[in-house]
Amino acid sequence: MIDPVVDLAWVLERGDRVVLADVRWYLDGRSGRAAYDSGHLPGAVFVDLDRWLARPGSPADGRHPLPDPEVFAAGMAAAGIGDGDTVIGYDDAGGVVAARLVWMLRATGRAAALLDGGLAAYDGELVRVESARPPAVFTPRPWPADRLAGIDDAAGGPFVVLDARDRARFRGDTEPVDPRAGHIPGARSLPCRENLDAADRFLPVPVLRERFGSAGVTDGTDVVSYCGSGVTACHNLLALEHAGLGVGRLYPGSWSQYSATDRPAATGD
Repeated sequence: MIDPVVDLAWVLERGDRVVLADVRWYLDGRSGRAAYDSGHLPGAVFVDLDRWLARPGSPADGRHPLPDPEVFAAGMAAAGIGDGDTVIGYDDAGGVVAARLVWMLRATGRAAALLDGGLAAYDGELVRVESARPPAVFTPRPWPADRLAGIDDAAGGPFVVLDARDRARFRGDTEPVDPRAGHIPGARSLPCRENLDAADRFLPVPVLRERFGSAGVTDGTDVVSYCGSGVTACHNLLALEHAGLGVGRLYPGSWSQYSATDRPAATGD
């Protein structure tokens, strides 16, 4: 399995032996597809998060539950991504959205990584014409139970639980989209955007390890990662793996599911 983070030079060396996937999506409702159409990396296909990387949300399941494996497979096949392809995901936010696709692929045994620096890492001319690939064969595989966590795991299991949202949402200072403000009691704040430097590139591995260590994560620690809806939580899981600290578990329902229950919520640091 390749490292979950690769740089542009690594991608360019491999040319058409890798598939670039543009996974732009915006919490404020802007269109990721429109952003792709306005300019994307040469050869990149667009992957619609809402259509292929999640199923319709609900209070019971959260805003971005994992899709049925058959839906995910259909989306990948239609984009021209096959079982044997190496996929490099990117967005314009340091990979915090594209991490969902990369995590899903890696969790089901495929070769996939984030492009370090994302769209901004490329200084050439962007392409406005859709990059079409012939339909591929992508086999549905079940989501592996050992890579997932449920609400009870996040609320009281034998795990270090990491919250990937920004610190203001963790503290409960603000909550723009979910039913209640705050965080899961016992969770530790580890904002995924703080995995990155000012150029949206991952911090050096020793710094990432120190960062995870400050949240109680060392070699062999069992980790559950959550965020608002199970998307940016994947960024912390990829950073965890990149730092050599294991693979961790994703809580897909995340705060959007938890906050819709009557379970206790914590606020403050």
